[in-house]
Amino acid sequence: MIQPGMPEDIVNLLNGKDLETKQKEAMMLLSVGEDMWPHTAMISVGEIISLNHTEVRLALWPGTATTSNILRTGKATLVVVLAEQVHYLRLSLQKLPLIDHAKHVRERFSGTILFVKTDKAKYADITSGIKIQLKDSHHVIQRWNEVLDELVK
Repeated sequence: MIQPGMPEDIVNLLNGKDLETKQKEAMMLLSVGEDMWPHTAMISVGEIISLNHTEVRLALWPGTATTSNILRTGKATLVVVLAEQVHYLRLSLQKLPLIDHAKHVRERFSGTILFVKTDKAKYADITSGIKIQLKDSHHVIQRWNEVLDELVK
């Protein structure tokens, strides 16, 4: 199934609220390398925020392959596994200005959801996506909140 915007459950997952309850969720961010091969990176709910059903913002580490790929192409696909479905969000991305005196320096991007493709297997249940366990959840979640606050400035 293809739809123009994010389903409500993804908007809620990425709304930047209640990060403590979402701390184990990880998603895949796919970009295309200079060698034209897919490049895969994991991102957390502390690096992306939904503004509405068709707009997101990303805060990515500077100097990474993913960031370089997005700066070069302006494109990425976010893969979210949620509620027994896999969602592929095609993103058109534009670089946002750096924030002077940012507490956590990140490359910031504004993203438009071009469309969302959703898969659900007829013959099997999708029971989970990528799960992570934070080593220092208090400090990581504090940083995530600060990054997301700066991301919507």
